[in-house]
Amino acid sequence: MSESAELTELYSAIEETTRVVGAPCRRDTVRPILTAYEDVIAQSVISFRVQTGTSDAGDLDCRFTLLPKDMDPYATALSNGLTAKTDHPVGSLLEEVHRQFPVDCYGIDFGAVGGFKKAWSFFRPDSLQSASDLAALPSMPSGVSENLGLFDRYGMTDTVSVVGFDYAKRSVNLYFTGASPESFEPRGIQAILRECGLPEPSDELLRFGEEAFAIYVTLSWDSQKIERVTYSVNTPDPMALPVRIDTRIEQLVKDAPLGSAGHRYVYGVTATPKGEYHKIQKYFQWQSRVEKMLTADAG
Repeated sequence: MSESAELTELYSAIEETTRVVGAPCRRDTVRPILTAYEDVIAQSVISFRVQTGTSDAGDLDCRFTLLPKDMDPYATALSNGLTAKTDHPVGSLLEEVHRQFPVDCYGIDFGAVGGFKKAWSFFRPDSLQSASDLAALPSMPSGVSENLGLFDRYGMTDTVSVVGFDYAKRSVNLYFTGASPESFEPRGIQAILRECGLPEPSDELLRFGEEAFAIYVTLSWDSQKIERVTYSVNTPDPMALPVRIDTRIEQLVKDAPLGSAGHRYVYGVTATPKGEYHKIQKYFQWQSRVEKMLTADAG
């Protein structure tokens, strides 16, 4: 199959998935992104994501992971005019992480409406990194340093598997895949959210958290507080999870194209100052190498 045919097939899958979940699909937004990353799409893992209750709820997000470590995904976005260059620290953080840490591969997120949004740096499961070391980077939000005590208390500090860079919202995600068992128990979830100044978790989140394998936190440069905490679950059957399934999530699960990945999903519940929202990531294109990384690819 030629590269152009491959892109046409992928665009058709994105377009069909947006139709299924009732989201727009802007060809003039999506096609330039596919073209910019054309050389690495065949070897990547591809997934589609929807969420509820946020400013992004009307968009379909697409994710490419397993991008090669010698590729700077943000530089590619800049050179292809997919995002504007910025003097904000978010614009230099990925390069700092790449220069000082053993990044194994990269990823990107883009919306069928919103365009290029995020990049990701993945560490190998046998080479998890320290939040203390990441906090020392010049461009890292100071909130990482301010919350090292919390990370220590719940066995999270030395278990960072992914760093996410949200260029659209100017925030950072730290993914922890080795937190203490207590972190997933109802008391632990309540304590973590309380320390973050977030509302008490719903009973739904407490039940869901007991099945989770990873936690990630969102921080920005505007505050030293953790803005959001997300618990993630790997599942072949999201409909069986102990949560109320939103209509758009159900549509993605039941009606969107399967691709080569079959029935593979990551479901997340996020706690915010304004309440909780849900998200789901449906894998479309699979690579066998991702099996060991799946615990790090947490929605």
